[in-house]
Amino acid sequence: MVRVRWDRAFRLIRSLFPPIDLFEDIGDPRDWEALASLESKTNPRVFEELGQLDLVPVDRRVGGAGATYVMAPFVHCSTDRPGRFSTGEYGVYSCADAEEVAIREVAYHHERFMRRTGEDPGWASEFRMLVGELDADLDDLRGRADVHDPDSWAIPQQAAATLRAGGSDGVLYNSVRSPGGLCAGLFWPDVPGIPVQTDHYAFHWNGETVDRIYNKTQGQELAM
Repeated sequence: MVRVRWDRAFRLIRSLFPPIDLFEDIGDPRDWEALASLESKTNPRVFEELGQLDLVPVDRRVGGAGATYVMAPFVHCSTDRPGRFSTGEYGVYSCADAEEVAIREVAYHHERFMRRTGEDPGWASEFRMLVGELDADLDDLRGRADVHDPDSWAIPQQAAATLRAGGSDGVLYNSVRSPGGLCAGLFWPDVPGIPVQTDHYAFHWNGETVDRIYNKTQGQELAM
């Protein structure tokens, strides 16, 4: 176990979906299911938008401004979208200790998706950077080579499931895609601080790889 204190924890996400008003406007998470049930009478899609609330215990939910950013990965997880520390049966909030680390981690996984689905080349994808704080006791996996395999997630998924079931709040590990960087995989939405949105990015897919990244906020292209 190690205490991890990052003044700035970086998380890059797709810019596809707006924040969910229920998470933002209603401060008491104990009321979410009841309110969603009422709202669904006029908006049948409300439960789809909220996701699987039952995956997050009431006492570990977060509400208020920015809450969507930390709730979303836990209520919209899927076995179709596994990660290094989850088969997709539960959610993980992934973040990094530096902006470049977050970008390179996401670029790698985006490449895999684009390659698998045979997408046409072009500036097809936009992302937003979230920056928050992290101050938590995490299980330190930096010394375990078996959880840093660049091609297989089987062992880290099993390790994370065991730790989470045992009460762990998350894990600290070395970035696999950005040498020298650190990443954290957090198991509950009340572990990270609620982040704020900062810069927007566009990823350019050349048909084989993400070869260019453009910071739309700063008007700068990043070297890859």
